[in-house]
Amino acid sequence: MLNIGCHLSSSKGFYHMGEESLSIDANTFQFFTRNPRGGSAKDIDPQDAQKLNELMKEKKFAKILAHAPYTLNACAKVESIREFAHNTMLDDLKRMEFVPGNMYNFHPGSHVEQGVETGIKLISDQLNAILWEDMHTTVLLETMAGKGSEVGSRFEELREIIDRVELKDKMGVCLDTCHVYDAGYDIVGDLDGVLTQFDKIIGLERLQAIHINDSKNPFMSHKDRHEKIGEGSIGTEAFERIINHSELRNLPFFLETPNDLEGYAAEIKLLKSLYK
Repeated sequence: MLNIGCHLSSSKGFYHMGEESLSIDANTFQFFTRNPRGGSAKDIDPQDAQKLNELMKEKKFAKILAHAPYTLNACAKVESIREFAHNTMLDDLKRMEFVPGNMYNFHPGSHVEQGVETGIKLISDQLNAILWEDMHTTVLLETMAGKGSEVGSRFEELREIIDRVELKDKMGVCLDTCHVYDAGYDIVGDLDGVLTQFDKIIGLERLQAIHINDSKNPFMSHKDRHEKIGEGSIGTEAFERIINHSELRNLPFFLETPNDLEGYAAEIKLLKSLYK
């Protein structure tokens, strides 16, 4: 079974997202923990969260993925921005305990002229300050496209962050197909080579989720602009290889393409038709 879902609005609660997923033949979903531009989060209804937990168990959902707001920058130059990132992520992880056993994804951040090594240290320091032993959520570092001063466009950078984290068993990676292609990893012409490199540097056991997105820009563009499946520079044939690859086929895939719910349903139908 292809474990596939899309990004849904969390405004109507957990259970509604579960129902929306089923309506488009998905068995997982991604959601923002709060407004993607930051701010306070809506109070969680414990009964609503429990209804989702029961629905996911009944319908055999794959793990769901929470996404931190885009404004979260753990390695910002300004201390107040780093403090916002710390407080937001800690609050998000506490809230994720209402839906235990799932995943939380964040963009590592931008070092803003401080240098990659400083960025890596600040990110790992934050993770060491907020992770706790008996938490039930796996925190994922997302692969980035490498625009500006982003940290995480190279596998080596993600590995160095993980190496510095004390509770390594709480850490994983989310591979974004658009981002890695834009960053210069040729998942179209050499998927096996890219995965071998990932395994050698990070370890495939750390790969927990895939953001499955086409790219509006060419290979190694460092642009980060998502496109609908099959309509960008990655292309349908490459996605067929990706979802069927022996190292990837059992992972959860999350669409972040420029679509509405109907468009996501069409993409899910397409990808399921390619799954062997």
